Amino acid sequence: MSEETKNDVVVDEAGSKLSDLWKKEDYWAIWLGFFLLIVGGFIYLNMQPAGMQETFAQANQVMEQEAERAPFKTVAYYEATLEKEKIKARNSPIGKSIKSFLGKPKGWTTNPLNAFIMSEAQAEALNQKNMPRFEAAQQRAMEARQAALEAQRAAAGANFQDQALNERAQNQIESWLQAKAAVSSAKKKVSHSAYNLIPTLLALMVVMGLFFAVGIRFMGKDAKGFIKGFVFVFGLAVVAYLMSSQTTMKQYGIGYAAWAIAIGMLISNTVGTPKWVKPALEVEFFIKTGLVLLGAEVLFNKVIAIGVPGIFVAWVVTPIVLISTFIFGQKVIKLPSKTLNMVVSADMSVCGTSAAIATAAACRAKKEELTLAIGLSLIFTSIMMIVMPMIIKATGMPYILGGAWMGGTIDATGAVAAAGAFLSEKALYVAATIKMIQNVLIGVTAFGVAIFWCTKVECKEGQKVSWMEIWHRFPKFVLGFLTASIVFSLIYTSLGTDAGFTLVDQGVLRGLTRICRGWFFCLSFAAIGLATNFRELKHYFKGGKPLILYATGQSFNLCFTLLMAYIMFYLVFPDITAKI
Repeated sequence: MSEETKNDVVVDEAGSKLSDLWKKEDYWAIWLGFFLLIVGGFIYLNMQPAGMQETFAQANQVMEQEAERAPFKTVAYYEATLEKEKIKARNSPIGKSIKSFLGKPKGWTTNPLNAFIMSEAQAEALNQKNMPRFEAAQQRAMEARQAALEAQRAAAGANFQDQALNERAQNQIESWLQAKAAVSSAKKKVSHSAYNLIPTLLALMVVMGLFFAVGIRFMGKDAKGFIKGFVFVFGLAVVAYLMSSQTTMKQYGIGYAAWAIAIGMLISNTVGTPKWVKPALEVEFFIKTGLVLLGAEVLFNKVIAIGVPGIFVAWVVTPIVLISTFIFGQKVIKLPSKTLNMVVSADMSVCGTSAAIATAAACRAKKEELTLAIGLSLIFTSIMMIVMPMIIKATGMPYILGGAWMGGTIDATGAVAAAGAFLSEKALYVAATIKMIQNVLIGVTAFGVAIFWCTKVECKEGQKVSWMEIWHRFPKFVLGFLTASIVFSLIYTSLGTDAGFTLVDQGVLRGLTRICRGWFFCLSFAAIGLATNFRELKHYFKGGKPLILYATGQSFNLCFTLLMAYIMFYLVFPDITAKI
């Protein structure tokens, strides 16, 4: 080969690699995800609520005084904290407009039309109907606050030296916080106003379809066909949200993911998914874009807040459970597919769907294997988010320990938060933070699996391992996930905890990107259902081995996580636990 020809080859290879930036799905997930993050940053970071700094200064002064006065967080301390938390950038006029445009079907009980349309008369009737409950909740909260203050005064009368009085005060304060949470829940039911979501949902469908069609076009796929099929996929996502917003479904924790997959599978396995819909079944494109947005929610300051015990629970237990479950699947039950084994193990041990997607890309698992793993995850998540809080309450387990246990074992972040809320504010905080720490492992797991698959699973004897092969196999969207996490962690830190919470957490994230992420995940689950045929899954379920693998791995995960949480939070670092 001549030198000129060699140079041409090098140029061609370089050009091919460079073109990946606008031709490959992973990179488009990054570009679209960061586009939304930049838009959100531009809107919310430049919009400081009036009186924000003054409120923070006054509340912080009270909190410092109360922290010096008592060995536990007092009523005044929590009230000052709540004053700060009331200031949210997403409650601004533009924030409310964005929320309205991105709105999902609202809650309903017997009439599904109430999820989309409500008149002034209907809203007023609902408010009047629920007003007695709201007033009763307010009364209970006032009584709980008075009881907490009396218990606190009794503890202060003993100069906070009587441990029994201190514990009684803390328990009464916790009861008051739960009563206040009940007031917040009841308030939503007397705050109904007229709405008509149909026009905004149609507009959102158009905007979201065009949003993804840009990437589809540059990737060389059929953009027109995608837009046409997207109408059907978006409609199914709306139906999934509709079903999950029904009162009984919410009570039992049957979320949009389960409905989207179930309804999609029902269609694909009966009448069949129409051919014109199939160009829009971009399962990984939807969810990878959502995962880039999820990265911005993994804030390092929140990871540090729980400290070393939380890191041990999330970062030590998780890899041990993952590796042990994979070995169990290969050596004991002898699961035929190593890729299925790995995806199920990662899904169960790390953080559910997100980890499954990243791991499936790293080991190049089949679509049916990913679908199976996600299905198992959704079933166990629905069960665990209801049963685990019941077990914790029945056994008298400390709520901080229970929160750490749930955060390390329940797969979905939303399910973790819901389960924690069943117990207490502290349990919710600990559970959600542990899950956030665990989410960091999505990228680490994908990278580790890519290396393992290249060096051990698919490496032939005498073949030299290529780092380029590892790089090609590594899911690039994880880089977007990690970058978003780092960038927004730095922004949050530079603003300070209070302003960061108001402008980043309660602005960019909860005001825009988190809502978009929910839609993207729902679209992905709908596409999974529509693309799945039971006949294709039958082969993988042979002998029930995937179910055995998941159940056994999760059982080990439950036991090991509980043990590690108890050791770390109560034996090794009790001082950190006392400050939570």
